[in-house]
This record gives sequence, C-alpha cells and structure tokens, in this order.
Amino acid sequence: MIEVGGAAKRGRTVKQEKVKWGVLGAASIATKKVIPGMQKGEWSEIAAIASRDLNKARDAAKKLGIPKAYGSYEEMLADTEIEAVYNPLPNHLHVPWSRKAAQAGKHVLCEKPLSLTVAEARTLLEVRERCGVKIGEAFMVKTHPQWLRTQELIHKGVIGELRAIVGAFSYFNRDPANVRNKAEWGGGGLMDIGCYPITMSRFIFGEEPTGVVGLLDRDPDFKTDRLSSAILKFPSGQSVFTCSTQAAPYQRMQFLGTKGRIEIEIPFNAPNDRPTRIFIDDGRDIFGGGIRTETIPVCDQYTVQGDAFSRAIREGSEAPVPLEDAIANMAVIEAIFLAAESGRWEKP
Repeated sequence: MIEVGGAAKRGRTVKQEKVKWGVLGAASIATKKVIPGMQKGEWSEIAAIASRDLNKARDAAKKLGIPKAYGSYEEMLADTEIEAVYNPLPNHLHVPWSRKAAQAGKHVLCEKPLSLTVAEARTLLEVRERCGVKIGEAFMVKTHPQWLRTQELIHKGVIGELRAIVGAFSYFNRDPANVRNKAEWGGGGLMDIGCYPITMSRFIFGEEPTGVVGLLDRDPDFKTDRLSSAILKFPSGQSVFTCSTQAAPYQRMQFLGTKGRIEIEIPFNAPNDRPTRIFIDDGRDIFGGGIRTETIPVCDQYTVQGDAFSRAIREGSEAPVPLEDAIANMAVIEAIFLAAESGRWEKP
C-alpha cells in the first residue's frame, strides 16, 4: 500500500495499481512457474496470453484464469491495455520479439539468455532508448532473498575475503523435440543453465571476469553442448563451474573465503513451497563442526521477480537485471565458447 494524492493528506491509503502484463507464448516455464508466481504478486497482473495457436492460448488462459487470449503475438502487442510483456519464447526468438514488444510501447522482461550473441543483444539498446521502455533479463535468482542474504554475508566479511566460487548445475534431457536440444535455436547446457553460475559469480564478486577458459563436450546427434566446464578469472578470485544437460539432476553453489565458506543448498530452482537454506561454515574443521544454517522463509522467486520489475515500471527505477547486465553476461558466454575452440584464455 502506498499513499497517493489527496488521500495521502487525509491519512488514507490507496492500493497501488498493478502493472498489466501480457505473455508471449504458452511455454512450460511460463504456464507452470512464472505466470502462477506473478499472479500472487502485489504489483503484477497477468492480463493476456498469446499463442500462434488460438486454442492453445484459450486453453492456457482458462486454466490460469487469464482474462484475454490471443491467436497471434501481434494482436496482443496491439492491445493498449497491456503495459509489459514477458517473453519466454525459444532463445532465438528472444531479441526479435522483445524488439517488437518494445516498439509497441511495452516494457519487456525476457527469459534468459536474452540473446544468442552480444551483437544481437546490443541492438536492443537503441530500441530501448528510442521507445522509452524498460528491457530486462529474467534471472529470478538475482532477487531471491537467499542470494541477497548470501551477498550481504560475503560483503560483511563473514567468510573473510572471497577467493573462489565453485558451482554445479545439471539435469538429464535427450528429447530431440525439446528446444534445449536444438542447436540452431540456441540450445545446449551453457546457454540454458551455465548462464546461472556465470551471472551469480559476477553478482557475488561484484566484478567482471578478465579472462575465461572453457571445455565443451557436444552431443553427437544434437550438436549442442551436453557437458560444459569453465574457469572465470576475476580481479578478486576465481569461479569454476560445470553444467550438463545429460547428467543426474543436481545444483549447488559454494563460496570459499579466507576464513570460511558459504554454501547455497538449492541455488537456482528454489522451491516455492518450503524454506531454502544456506550453510555458513567458519572453517574450524573439515567435518562440519563449524557449520550453522540460515533458513530463508518460503517465497516464490517468480512472484518476487515480477513484482520487482513491475515496481520498477511504476516507480521509474532501474530494472532488476537491466539490458547492460544481460549483455555483459552474454559476453562471458561467448568468450567461453571461443575459449573451448581456441584452447586458450579468452577475454569477454
């Protein structure tokens, strides 16, 4: 609740008008996670969903209680009531449809990775400025309380000086029809999940990597990277991670300092129905004798993300993950791909 106009002077409060959102496509991430999360928000309202198949849009709208369904993306972008667009389309459609949404005067929250290349992402800078809209990348982890708390603890020096970050993220998927297994659509592990340890290493160090090395193993059929590892060299330390689209489901992030260690138990797919945990180890022994647990209250990271972006629209503040940050993250991804081919350190 915020006070506005004359009501404020009389001591009454007026409920903030929610931002009306439209969704491009009925992707699984949208219908199962993002839309239900945003519908719980105080600042966000899902007002429309569009699909190239009108029946598919209507079905999703009915199941999710969305007022409007459109049989084309263009129709929804022409709806003057829609203020912001969430773009969960396949990776190769992120920039084209984010551009069209911005040109229609809509703010844009685009799924990660924002683009296929740095050059492609940079084309959105001019569009954003010309159209006067916000364009952000949907890294919901950057607004989750467990990550904000981890950042706070490290900045306070709880583990001394941060020296190294170690991460792993994997799942198993060999479905040839899945967009993650289509190389021409920007599929593969590095683009789909490797982007997470990259962006969160940048987030926690508060720096950009000065060099990277990478090693990729590609699926013989899909030609996508199914096992990828990288080392990122930062001014203050190093980050090392492995990601895979064909390994047992797992995720973890560790932060090693000169005096202790922090571990995030479920760093990326944080559940919305139970608390999350971070472990703080004072390093007194290797058996865990110095570990204490901080429990982060239950929240839906997609609710938090949607409200953070909507609030930025209403208040005229910066998007939680602005276009410049998305470009910087893509530069690291590009450098890892290049390093895997050259066998040398590459600079983003």
